[in-house]
Amino acid sequence: MSIKIPIGPQHPALKEPENFTFTLDGEYVVKVEARIGYMHKGIEKLMESKNYIQNIPLVERICGICNVAHTICYAQNVEYLYEKPIPRRAEFIRVIIEELNRIHSHLLWIGIAAHLVGFDSFFMYTWRDREVVMDLIELLTGNRVSTALMTIGGVRRDIDDSKAYKLRKGLDILEERTKYYKKIAEDEKSLLVRLRDIGRLTPAEAIKHSAVGPTIRASNIKVDVRADDPYAAHDEVPFNVITYDTCDVFGRLMVRIDETLESINMVRYCLDHMPSGPIRIRLPNAPPPGESVSRVEAPRGEDIHYVKSNGTDKPYRYKVRAPTLGNLSALIEMLTSKGDYLVHVADIPVVLGGIDPCMCCMDRSVKFIDPVKGKEWSLTWEQLKLYAKRKWEKEGIKAKCP
Repeated sequence: MSIKIPIGPQHPALKEPENFTFTLDGEYVVKVEARIGYMHKGIEKLMESKNYIQNIPLVERICGICNVAHTICYAQNVEYLYEKPIPRRAEFIRVIIEELNRIHSHLLWIGIAAHLVGFDSFFMYTWRDREVVMDLIELLTGNRVSTALMTIGGVRRDIDDSKAYKLRKGLDILEERTKYYKKIAEDEKSLLVRLRDIGRLTPAEAIKHSAVGPTIRASNIKVDVRADDPYAAHDEVPFNVITYDTCDVFGRLMVRIDETLESINMVRYCLDHMPSGPIRIRLPNAPPPGESVSRVEAPRGEDIHYVKSNGTDKPYRYKVRAPTLGNLSALIEMLTSKGDYLVHVADIPVVLGGIDPCMCCMDRSVKFIDPVKGKEWSLTWEQLKLYAKRKWEKEGIKAKCP
């Protein structure tokens, strides 16, 4: 006999409100249904009412942890409209802050993964050491989380010799600690039992569901925007695309640990080879009419931004596809028992956490649901405008719909 249990919208296993319905056969998950939309913030529409500079802090708040990835993606997206290259030094500084942000994100996730399987001492140590990279980010930008470093045409702050020296000292500490955590991850039996062969995603399934980031790389697929479509200074800064063939949560842990070590080496390379020169150029307030697509490799995977300009100082249309949305379909595959692969109820938190989900940056409001009548429907843009017009007119307000 199968039963259905809901997890969400509010649940201790979820840091943000989303709704997953699990169909169980005894202790095993046989079907998963995901309903998104609880965290939709309307940022894309709001961006149409603000100018390009005002949108920088707004884009930064799409996701707190991935704020650097989103602002780099936004800034270079608008820069593509001008068709003018930014200073090379600014591109190196962008890579430095991007990789520091990746280190911060991966150490945060490693701690959460340990917490989800009850290894809280590991969680506390990684988060303690994460303070080192948070301090380095604050050193360069003045802020620990929302960096406010990017601007259209370059970056806002330079890196002098004093800051570079402190960066190198901090990177030495982070490298030593990360290598220690890698040894723990490989040798600690209690961790291996909870992560190996859990959240299985074969290479064929990863490709089928268009997974991104550490999720697909842990299925032995070598995909990384920094290597496949280099941006900023990634065409010069060397690094290895990390892959593992375990196709499980353990592989996702190891990918992130090794990527942390790669990011440390990338920051060192940038400090050693950074060219001199300006850190930004001045551009007109309004870009020429046109369209552009920008991609970056966020800590969670490929981040895609689209912009359409009509020649004014405000974007006509802006669209964001965050990494978690790309991994959602693959997550459902991982959480579903099939053949000899069985998903226990106890595995749900760590499998869900394995993609490092950020619901607030990926959320979409795509469907209307009436739970009382059991009806579901969606509206076109024209239908939605007409619905809004009628609603306001009912309240005695004359509405204008463009």
